[in-house]
Amino acid sequence: MPRWEQGSEERLTAAALQLFREQGFDATSVVEIARRARVTNRTFFRYFPDKREVLFADADAVRTALVEGILRAPEVAEPLGVVVRVLAQFDWEGLAPRSSLRERQAVIAANPELRERDLTKQHAMAVDVADALAQRGVDGAVAELAARVGVQVFLTAYERWLDATEDEDLPALADELLATLGAITSS
Repeated sequence: MPRWEQGSEERLTAAALQLFREQGFDATSVVEIARRARVTNRTFFRYFPDKREVLFADADAVRTALVEGILRAPEVAEPLGVVVRVLAQFDWEGLAPRSSLRERQAVIAANPELRERDLTKQHAMAVDVADALAQRGVDGAVAELAARVGVQVFLTAYERWLDATEDEDLPALADELLATLGAITSS
């Protein structure tokens, strides 16, 4: 096996997703992932502290980018809309092709430990988004509610987007759900 090769991180991620899909998350070892990616175990640990982090490696960078989006938003008079739109307009396919994002989501959904970790990451995102809204002058209680609800509206749109045809637009789905929420709350 080569000691180092360009593209190792991408190959490790692809290999992990393939193995998780083929034999399940729990039945897959780091050794198998490294072997499938044609790298050493040491190379695996250079990129990821454990096999779970293959699925969550971008979470902190994404959260930082989303918070920056909230801080740069031109107007926060409607904080719920700002949260949903910033999340929906992020370049999710810049992280990985939609098919890989779909596979990642399926692996997480099939494993209780991974679902718990995903919920923890979602909560951390909502807390950071609420803090960003508060920094922009939104009342703390309003910021917290807008962040929590906004993250959930976005996640619903994201799941629909993953399952939709390739030409479906995530921001349009998010706007549609935001309008639905508005109709529900006004009745």
